[in-house]
Amino acid sequence: MLILTCPCCHVTAEETEFHGGGEAHLKRVGPDGAEGEFESYLFMRQNPKGVHLERWRHVYGCGKWFHMARDTATLEVFGSYAAQTLAPPDHIVDAIRKRHPDWQWPAAS
Repeated sequence: MLILTCPCCHVTAEETEFHGGGEAHLKRVGPDGAEGEFESYLFMRQNPKGVHLERWRHVYGCGKWFHMARDTATLEVFGSYAAQTLAPPDHIVDAIRKRHPDWQWPAAS
């Protein structure tokens, strides 16, 4: 079982109080986007074994969305941060790199 902390209301609880919402930091496609781009936005997602940045919602709490970094293989949670953040904050990146020194956020590559 995952123990998560909501960065909005600072409640720490079991994952059953939250709901996963898929991959974080997706770039939305506007009305003028190509069909292939829209299809990619809707259906193509990463499913890595290892570090993954995800969206979560504090369903039985404040109701707000946030992002979280975790390892899908070990279920280790590196931290959570506000959904309005465009990139993982430095303290999250540092926590990830302590365990995975070679890790690079795809958008930074």
